[in-house]
Amino acid sequence: MKQAFINATVLDGTRDMIPRPNHVVVTEDDRITAVRPASDPIEKDIEHLKTHGFDIIDLNGRYLMPGLINLHVHLAGSGAPKKKEQDNVAAVKLVTANPLTRAVGHAMVAGFAKTQLMSGTTTIRTVGGIADFDTRIRDQIAEGKKMGPRILASNMAVSVEEGHMAGSLAYIAHTPDEARAFVRTIAEDGPDLIKIMITGGVLDAKVKGEPGKLLMSPEIVAAACDEAHKLGLIVAAHVESPEGVRVALEGGVDTIEHGAEPDEHIIELFRERNAALVTTLSPALPFALFDREVSHATELSQYNGDIVFRGIIDCAKACLDAGIKVGLGTDTACPFVTQYDMWRELSYFVRYCDVTPTFALHTATCVNARIAGLGDETGTVEEGKCADLIITTDNPLEDVCALRHVDMVMTRGKLIRNPQVKKIEACERELDKFI
Repeated sequence: MKQAFINATVLDGTRDMIPRPNHVVVTEDDRITAVRPASDPIEKDIEHLKTHGFDIIDLNGRYLMPGLINLHVHLAGSGAPKKKEQDNVAAVKLVTANPLTRAVGHAMVAGFAKTQLMSGTTTIRTVGGIADFDTRIRDQIAEGKKMGPRILASNMAVSVEEGHMAGSLAYIAHTPDEARAFVRTIAEDGPDLIKIMITGGVLDAKVKGEPGKLLMSPEIVAAACDEAHKLGLIVAAHVESPEGVRVALEGGVDTIEHGAEPDEHIIELFRERNAALVTTLSPALPFALFDREVSHATELSQYNGDIVFRGIIDCAKACLDAGIKVGLGTDTACPFVTQYDMWRELSYFVRYCDVTPTFALHTATCVNARIAGLGDETGTVEEGKCADLIITTDNPLEDVCALRHVDMVMTRGKLIRNPQVKKIEACERELDKFI
């Protein structure tokens, strides 16, 4: 595959990026081999590239940038809202009951991964999935057997009795030794990271004003992190309370998923551990801000959802102010959080965390790549990097909503023209009120 984009306006993904019009971007196989201003006249470039067997793609001034990276994905659902809570344990048992249901479930998950790609997300990090589905799909995509984004997979997570996703997408550890054993079990399928569930979530809370209750003991946290690190794996942790953040960081967690209002001690722990925050505004917003008739939230979950939403915002702002690495993820497939809406997370980041569109795009590409350990591979448009690219008609540095419509997607050098995504009308209708 030899392709050359001409008349491209390059947004390179760096912190201070500015539009660089009239550029040529050349890709060969899975690599970017040239990023340079066009010759004058451009016909010189076209003739040269055609002579050397390149497919010429004239962007006519459209914007070329790195593919988006989503650091917090669950591939086991669409994000379509439901009128009542689902029994997740029963649902997972059904999907994994026999070879036929497993095949159906695997195909469903693979389809959701493809949706991520078609929406402009070229890399995802899964943080809790069904059995070994995520690593299997990761490998099938890497081998060219399925279409989808680059996947950093965690497979099943580790939780505790009555903990977040316990018994569905997470094993239940009762002791530190059991936590170590579950980490080793997960590691047998070759994941890229380990996910642990330290606190409850909004829907787990049984008391008003007590979301994100600490459920995993410090001893279990420390044991899981130690075992994962021995195996060369980083640890991401579901945390939605200040106490949970403190316990997570003291126990050795590498990335805090979601977050909560931090104090000075927590900020210092972030620094000491060189840990990162993965901000997820998308799942909390519907609980906190939607009318309950729309969200189907109880008064309890709406009240607690607002606490979590504000805590995530406060944590992101404090970490940014302190120079802590802050990344972005959507937490698909929570209610109203689809597999195609990474652009909304950027929009919320701008709106609620007071960052610029430029910084939001930089975060969703370059910073996210660094947090994921892929900074040398993807996240910017530069020679030598993997050809993970998206093209839009409008400029996302003026309005990140430009990312809603992606004209082309390139993943590891494979170009998808006019990518299509089937959207969920109920999500579009309600979420658009908060753009």
